Amino acid sequence: MSNKSVMVVGGGIAGLTAAWELARQNIRVELVEKRSFLGGHSIGFTCKAVDECRQCGACSVELMLANVINQPLINIHLSCEVKSINRGKTIQAVLRKSSAKGIDDHGAEKELKVDAVVLATGFSPFDPELKPGLGYGRKKNVITSMELENLLRKNSGLTRPSDGKAPERVAFIQCVGSRDQHLGNLWCSQVCCTYAMGMASVIKHKKEDTDISIFYMDIQNSAREFPIFHEKVKNEVKFKRAIPVDIYQIDNDRLSLGYMSEKTGLPMHEKFDLVVLSIGMMPGTDTVAISEKFAVDINEFGFLADSGRGVFVAGTAKGPGSIFDTIADSEKAALEAMQYLGVIK
Repeated sequence: MSNKSVMVVGGGIAGLTAAWELARQNIRVELVEKRSFLGGHSIGFTCKAVDECRQCGACSVELMLANVINQPLINIHLSCEVKSINRGKTIQAVLRKSSAKGIDDHGAEKELKVDAVVLATGFSPFDPELKPGLGYGRKKNVITSMELENLLRKNSGLTRPSDGKAPERVAFIQCVGSRDQHLGNLWCSQVCCTYAMGMASVIKHKKEDTDISIFYMDIQNSAREFPIFHEKVKNEVKFKRAIPVDIYQIDNDRLSLGYMSEKTGLPMHEKFDLVVLSIGMMPGTDTVAISEKFAVDINEFGFLADSGRGVFVAGTAKGPGSIFDTIADSEKAALEAMQYLGVIK
């Protein structure tokens, strides 16, 4: 076994992947996760397969989780955060217990000595309440794409939060929080188009007569098989090139979406039973603090930037990406850490 050790900060798919790759090279790993469970956001994602695998990556998370839990070289620290770090010949980190309400300063502290760090601290979902016209948090049948993921994963079919009934008409609104000049969020979250189409296909598979519309700016080609999948979905789902700016609640908790018609340029209103907001990926809420603590830079969009010098950044901590993009990038970060440690050339 190598005498080297690495601290991986973050237990989502990026952290799990990096930890697994390092342990496979007989490197001891200290995996630190501030929440009480591993898997991050993607552990709640549903499989998008209907007639064939859609390469959504949801199943990869559970497989990687099982790998990590059963790997004796990976020491898991749940409900912990890095309190302080000192960098010398080795990196000394002090962990303290965290809780759902924040840091518990009275909790026991742990000291770790490692040779390198991989930061896999992930992203934060955009808060749709920052777009008040869309009514999230005030209208029961306006939900986020991440909430829909969990609903589809847990239930046999899709139901409305307001009354538990299956919706007859569903609208997806793309780019909520992404590519938004008013908010200063100019980046594309890359995954929203594919995920919305995948979820629309799952809904149609469970209840074929569901009427689904996807409101979009433009459709981003984000995978090798994307054009074929897009053509297939276009036969099942209505694509409307417009972004609704306001949502009104009407009779029976239904929702009226207001938007400008691409063809006529005139205002339009359509009624739906459920509206799904495809929220973007934002820098983690603690990105600035992590940047300062670990002495890494922040890129032009506010995510962490690669720095080297014994600290490596993996996955969506440095920008939006799909599960498979995140896995690939985390493998790369683990490789760079191994090269830094001299374990491989």
